[in-house]
Amino acid sequence: MGDFFVRTEQMTVGYDGKPLIKNIEIQLKKGEILTLIGPNGAGKSTILKSMTRQLKLVGGTVYLNNEMMNHMSGKEVARRLAVVMTERIRPELMSCEDIVATGRYPYTGTLGILGEEDWEKVHRAMEMVHALEFKDRDFTAISDGQRQRILLARAICQEPEIIVLDEPTSFLDIRHKLELLAILKKMVLENGTAVLMSLHELDLAQKISDKVICVHGDKIEKYGIPEEIFTSEYIHHLYGITTGSYNASFGCLEMESPKGTPKIFVIGGNGTGIPVYRKLQRAGIPFVTGVIHKNDMDHEVAKVLATEVIAEEPFEEISEKNLETARKWLDSCEQVICCVDVFGKMNAGNRELSEIARKEGKLITITEYMKQKNS
Repeated sequence: MGDFFVRTEQMTVGYDGKPLIKNIEIQLKKGEILTLIGPNGAGKSTILKSMTRQLKLVGGTVYLNNEMMNHMSGKEVARRLAVVMTERIRPELMSCEDIVATGRYPYTGTLGILGEEDWEKVHRAMEMVHALEFKDRDFTAISDGQRQRILLARAICQEPEIIVLDEPTSFLDIRHKLELLAILKKMVLENGTAVLMSLHELDLAQKISDKVICVHGDKIEKYGIPEEIFTSEYIHHLYGITTGSYNASFGCLEMESPKGTPKIFVIGGNGTGIPVYRKLQRAGIPFVTGVIHKNDMDHEVAKVLATEVIAEEPFEEISEKNLETARKWLDSCEQVICCVDVFGKMNAGNRELSEIARKEGKLITITEYMKQKNS
C-alpha cells in the first residue's frame, strides 16, 4: 500500500447521502497518469469531486500518501493536491495573474503576501501554458480556452504532488490540447507528479494514460492499461455506440457506411484510399474497394466505410480468387477510382484491375467524379 500516493478504500460517492457509485477502489502512484472515461452522466466528475473533498463521501476513505484526507487540514491538502475543474469561476475584479497567484497561498503566511520567489513561480507557470501575454487582463473577460490555461497555471505554481483535472481539454483548440497534455507529461516525468483526470477524447486518453478507469452504470466496470481498455468491441459497449464505429487501431471514430448498391470501385493501398473513402462517405456514395492487404492501413477504414472489401492476407501476392471477385465487382460498378501510383510485386493484381478499368473507359479520379456528380 505504501507505493500508492493516492488510494481509496470502499469509496462510495453520490449526492445528499444517496449512493451513485459504490465500493470504488482507486490506486495511483507518483509519476503515473490515471484517466477516467465513460458516457456523460456516468459519474466521473462526481468521483473526482468526492476525492478532492468538494463533495462529501457517502462512504469509504480516501488516502493521500497513506494519510486519511478527512483528517488533514485544508492547507496540508493544498500543498500536495491541486484541482482543475470545469465549473466556471467568476471572481470579481481579479486579473489572470491574480488568479494564478492564488496557487501560492498554501505557502504564504496569514496575510497571504507573496514573496519574490512566489511571483517568479507564478510567471513561470503562466509562461508554461502560454498565458503570460494576457496576465493583466480581467479573468472574466477572456475566452473559455484561455481560462482553462490560467487555471492550469494556478495548479502548476501550487507545486502539487498530485493534480486532479476534470475534462481539462474541453474548451481548448487542438494546439492547446496537445500543449496541455505535454505539460502534464513533463510534470509526471520530471517531477514525479501523479495525475488523475477525466477525458472525453478517447484518442488522447489512449495515448497519454498509464492506467484507465471505465465508469459505466453504477460501477467501475473496467480498470487497466490502455491496451486492455481500448478495443473496438469494449468501447462500443461502454458508450453504447450504434451509429458509426470506433477504430481501436487509429483511436478514432468513423461515420456509418453509405447505404445502397455500390456504383464506384476504389483501388487503394498504403493509406492512399482513406481520403477517398471518407470523401465518398461524406457524399453518401456507397462503394467497393480492393484488393487490400489486411495489414494495410487502408483496410482499417475500408472495413467500416465500404459496402464490400476484397482483402488479401498480409505479405501475400494478390490471389487469383480475390482478383476474380474484384473483376466481378469492377464489372458491376459504373466507374473506378485508382488511388495507387506505384504497383509492386504484392499488389501487381491491382495494376491489372486498373488497366481493365482504363480500357473500359471507367477509370476516373475522385476530383473528376465529384465534379461529374455535382454537375
